[in-house]
Amino acid sequence: MASTSQPLRGKRACKKIFWAVFPHACFILSLVIYAFLGALMFSHIEGNRKVNLSEEYRKFLQNLWYISRNLSDNMTENEEIFKDKIHALLNTAERDWFVNPKDIWTFFGSLFFCCTVFTTVGYGNTYPVTRIGKYLCMLYALFGIPLMFLVLTDMGDILATVLSKSYNEFKKLQSKILASKLCSGSTCNKEDELKSRAQSKVAINEPLTIMELLNIRPGVKRKPIKYRNAEIFEMLIAREKEHTKLARNRSIERWSSCPELDRGKTMSRVIENFDKIGKQLEKFDVPIVLMVLVIFVYISCAAAILPNWETRLDFQEAFYFCFITLTTIGFGDTQLEHPKFFLFFSLYIIIGMEIVFIAFKLGQDRLIGLYKKVISFCGEKKMPSKNIHPK
Repeated sequence: MASTSQPLRGKRACKKIFWAVFPHACFILSLVIYAFLGALMFSHIEGNRKVNLSEEYRKFLQNLWYISRNLSDNMTENEEIFKDKIHALLNTAERDWFVNPKDIWTFFGSLFFCCTVFTTVGYGNTYPVTRIGKYLCMLYALFGIPLMFLVLTDMGDILATVLSKSYNEFKKLQSKILASKLCSGSTCNKEDELKSRAQSKVAINEPLTIMELLNIRPGVKRKPIKYRNAEIFEMLIAREKEHTKLARNRSIERWSSCPELDRGKTMSRVIENFDKIGKQLEKFDVPIVLMVLVIFVYISCAAAILPNWETRLDFQEAFYFCFITLTTIGFGDTQLEHPKFFLFFSLYIIIGMEIVFIAFKLGQDRLIGLYKKVISFCGEKKMPSKNIHPK
């Protein structure tokens, strides 16, 4: 029996873990599939579009040729011409005149564009040009942004739980160290022994004996023998019924040959897991300085790794780029030479956005608390003082 019960327990534990992880995996998988479908769609629409060289492009080439003919050997004069004429001419140029759309809208380039859309970063380096692409971009963002925020909220719960538990464990360890320094060894050992004895007394739901019932209900002893025996008998029967009912409920829970009950319980657990999304963020309470430190360390790690393939960026530029990305500002002033390598960094972006999201939520709670204190303080100051005069 012991050998057969162990595999059953292992299967039940695996099922519990699976159904606990299922909502989180479902959200992440939905976002990944959504990103891949968007990449296929935009690479097909924007990458296969035909570039028609308009009359403006021909005028641009004629003006550029005319300016180049008037260049002289004097470098100072050429600089003045460049500042006045060539700079104004280059501002009228369009990117489609010099870049092939297929080079921009590859699968990885389109995937990078989709990630910048539903994460609301929007660097502005890659954007749809066709009318159909613009309409589909709006529709894609309309469904992708809520899905991304749902993933951020869900993963934020996990991070909030991990950070809060780590912080609480650190506080417990700190209090234990301080307590061990303050209290003497003998008194602390006695208190620990008393606590361990109190914790070792576990209430077990078993049928009570006659002597235990008489000890619990001392008033029964004072009654006549006839009534006393009848009351003891009724108490024992009631206690036995409660015990059999508990045992039956436990057997139903552990019974593995009833798929209907098991299916109903697993479905209710999955629904409860969906209902619990965002609850841990509401309970999250750690010092704001700690969150700022976590963000600084997190961005610094990425800023040290990113220049390995983006050779134009140093540590400071990479730090700036990561901060602008994780806060979803996305100016687009820093362009990446290898965006497909940065896509492998997408897990870093999602986790980093969650950390920043948690920090913003924490700062929002602190600001609300500050506003409440200021308003209550101003309200107390404006309240007129009541002078009570005795009659």
